[in-house]
Amino acid sequence: MNFLANTPAELGYYFPAEWHEHQSTWLSFPHNPHTWAGEKLSNMLPAYFEFIKTLAEVELVNINVLDEKMKNFVEDELAKISTNLHQVVCHLHPSNDSWCRDHGPAFLLNPQAETKKVIVDWEYNAWGGKYPPYDADNQIPSRIAQVLNLPVFRPQIVMEGGSVDFNGQGTVLTTRDCLLNPNRNPHLSQVQIEDYLKKYYGVQQVLWLGEGIVGDDTDGHVDDITRFVNEDTVLTAVEPNRQDANYHPLQENLKALQNMQLLNGKSLNIIELPMPAPHYLEGERMPASYANFYIANQRVIVPTFRCTQDDIALDIIQKCFPAYRVVGIDAFHIIWGLGSFHCLSQQEPKAN
Repeated sequence: MNFLANTPAELGYYFPAEWHEHQSTWLSFPHNPHTWAGEKLSNMLPAYFEFIKTLAEVELVNINVLDEKMKNFVEDELAKISTNLHQVVCHLHPSNDSWCRDHGPAFLLNPQAETKKVIVDWEYNAWGGKYPPYDADNQIPSRIAQVLNLPVFRPQIVMEGGSVDFNGQGTVLTTRDCLLNPNRNPHLSQVQIEDYLKKYYGVQQVLWLGEGIVGDDTDGHVDDITRFVNEDTVLTAVEPNRQDANYHPLQENLKALQNMQLLNGKSLNIIELPMPAPHYLEGERMPASYANFYIANQRVIVPTFRCTQDDIALDIIQKCFPAYRVVGIDAFHIIWGLGSFHCLSQQEPKAN
């Protein structure tokens, strides 16, 4: 198989839906003092360790760490909360920050191929060059490919995992706010970007939403607003308060979803998910959203924000995943880094 002369789509590879059985979850351990300044880093770590512990109940957790000191710290802290350490592996892969959804590899599968799993290593520029340096983050996919001995495709354009969501049946959902932002790939048109998505994610259809939520420094990642929960159903965030800055952008996205059709001709089944109460830090609104949940093996891990909407959101998500256990984990301190559990993780699908 010629991995150099062909694109993943030409070789039959595709990006599976997040609910496809996982081989593991990949994380990059938080350490950047600019992301969680001062005590904010120590305040967010208990919830982060709870996230790892919950994942380790159902799948392998691979963690990129800076050095042996960090590896020992992670393992010691996880042991204190009775984590299954047989399900946790630390790799000495230095990173600049913790957002593995965006800087980590994209894993694609082709069950019919001799090499069933490959990696796509998109370029990463910290959401339009906002947070340099990001050179170590940009090397993470290649480091992981080396560990796993997997072929690597390099499209040589910027793309982040949080900007795309998949139904596993040929459709990807994304936003114009992010993918058409000139701080990513200013030389590419919408048609050209769609072509890259089709060739390197193995999809046949690109569905476009508009703007993201207030406070989202990624320029509108879709994983904060709308997520597939099965091949023809989406959960989409809505804001009931007409005076809230998120009300109109989320209503526009809802209208767009109502007018979409999938490859099979079906309209989307749309389930509305409330936004949490506005969450501020030092006068700045945080991009808190229940849509930033992570689908693991038999678990759906949902950020909660200490407000009355938490239980409503957990109930809605549980009904979407009847065969899973939905676990709410307090993201009150994690969201200060401007992301949550989906942003922090990248799934590695199992090659059947």
